[in-house]
Amino acid sequence: TTVDHIPNYCHCCGRNLSGVVETVIETRQVIDIPVIKPICIEHRIYRKTCSCGHNIEGSFPSHVSAKVQYGPGVESLAGYMHARQYMPYERMKEFFRDALGLPVSVGGLNHILKRLIQKATSPYEQIKERITQALFVGTDETGTKVNGQKDWMWVWQNDDLTFIIHSDNRGFKTIEDNFADGLPNAVLQHDRWACHFNCEAIHHQICMAHILRELKYISELYRDCSWPVEMKSLIIEALQLKKDLTAIDYYGPNQHRKNLEIQLNQLLRIPLNERHGKARTLQKSFSKHQIYILYFLHHPKVPPDNNGSERAIRPLKVKQKISGQFKSSEGAEGFAILRSIIDTTIKSGQNILNALSLIAKLGTE
Repeated sequence: TTVDHIPNYCHCCGRNLSGVVETVIETRQVIDIPVIKPICIEHRIYRKTCSCGHNIEGSFPSHVSAKVQYGPGVESLAGYMHARQYMPYERMKEFFRDALGLPVSVGGLNHILKRLIQKATSPYEQIKERITQALFVGTDETGTKVNGQKDWMWVWQNDDLTFIIHSDNRGFKTIEDNFADGLPNAVLQHDRWACHFNCEAIHHQICMAHILRELKYISELYRDCSWPVEMKSLIIEALQLKKDLTAIDYYGPNQHRKNLEIQLNQLLRIPLNERHGKARTLQKSFSKHQIYILYFLHHPKVPPDNNGSERAIRPLKVKQKISGQFKSSEGAEGFAILRSIIDTTIKSGQNILNALSLIAKLGTE
């Protein structure tokens, strides 16, 4: 829309300027949002009577199943506010009422989200299937409150995909229930939680960020112990080498990498003082998983840390800080489904609301 501000008379002599050709000398723009109003589409079915006496009735579309219901635009926006903006139901209700002029109850919002989650199940399962075929997967888990009890949210992710599930346990049973055959094509990265080593994978990679935090703790605990300082220096050197490696360096002999592996082997076999009990325990743990420490120097697609998993799981903590606990397992599972789709959409560079809208329209066309 253009609004022209053309002078009609001379401010000096008062002459009429309506016949004088004007010239644009400057433009300014005001960007605004029009008043948002919901639209109502009424579906009607009719009856006709044939000359033979038979009555024929029209039928409602399959997605129009109630006397009054909310459409895919409302569904996708509710999902966006719930699993992307982490809004509690009461604030969602307020937004729909005040910003959109659409009064909807908390119960109505719950029903809307259930419908969207049901439609989202198929793309969610597709994400899981793609994870099982991936060449690299990072995984992590975090505690979550569900109806007063401590449950768990698990994530499996890479640069393209995020798959989140809700579980009532932090054991191998959760992995087995979701990936019965493991992740046979993938290098699996994690933080040394024991059950992850039981998941079948081509190889495992331990998170270097976790290792560095543990070494820092040990070095501060035992000021007279040089082992954690030397281990930390080795890891930092390996991280720098990772940045310097070119694609071709991974597949041929590399003396720097070999030297680091020799040095690691030596550090894991240095006798430690009995007074440094926790350092000895950590050294023993590292020795047990030695082949999983520097594997990132052998594979260009394997990062040295599991920060991607932590980033994928952080929104679950943000959601709980804003909205409080999940009231039911069904609610936690629904959030995991929507969050998996949203995070995967973000990684693909697509518009989140458009993606949710496409899901909400499933079966309506």
